[in-house]
Amino acid sequence: SFNSLNHDMTLPEFKFIWYMEYSHRMWGRVVGLAYILPAAYFWRRGWLSRPLKGCVLALCGLVCFQGLLGWYMVKSGLEEKPDSYDIPRVSQYRLAAHLGSALVLYSASLWTGLSLLLPQHKLPETKQLLRLRQYAHGTTALIFLTALSGAFVAGLDAGLVYNSFPKMGERWIPDDLLAFSPVLRNIFENPTTVQFDHRILGIASVTAVTALYLFSRKIPLPRRTRMAVTSLLAVAWMQ
Repeated sequence: SFNSLNHDMTLPEFKFIWYMEYSHRMWGRVVGLAYILPAAYFWRRGWLSRPLKGCVLALCGLVCFQGLLGWYMVKSGLEEKPDSYDIPRVSQYRLAAHLGSALVLYSASLWTGLSLLLPQHKLPETKQLLRLRQYAHGTTALIFLTALSGAFVAGLDAGLVYNSFPKMGERWIPDDLLAFSPVLRNIFENPTTVQFDHRILGIASVTAVTALYLFSRKIPLPRRTRMAVTSLLAVAWMQ
């Protein structure tokens, strides 16, 4: 990277990047200890039920897997590619896997914590409530997919290709959208297509969250649930 891209970098500039990376790794290790040490203590004291033991093992396993994925991702940016004239960068596939794993870990931790702290509401299983729950799960999947597409944007520096919105340059659909062959390769490796997909998914996510909020207004819901849906709407639009 130094020879091909940053040959004019000064020592203080290098130290800044190095300390950022070092801090990220140290913070990840602290997070790992914050999971594993209390989990081992609670387990030994007999404070965990059998189902909770399964959750704790899965979460601790995810923490370790997340660290392993981080190492695997960084390794891809250090590999020598003599036949490539591309800027040295980590693999966008590994970056997406690292981010996806982090989101799953965070969501699972939050879900487990809230399940223990807040009693579950016993609501009558109406057709509308069932539909709302299914729609909420679909919206969650769409948001997750949008976040993963953002990792591909970051990994390919695709945000630098077009900086106008809502059009991309002078066009709604850019000319080089399907420039790579085979066609499927464009979705993961063509910076224009990656940015285009991320825009579409982002707009779709905001639309889905808004529709979820409007649908929830027609159903009698507990105050806590209504607050969660309203907060989701606010955060989606702010994002």
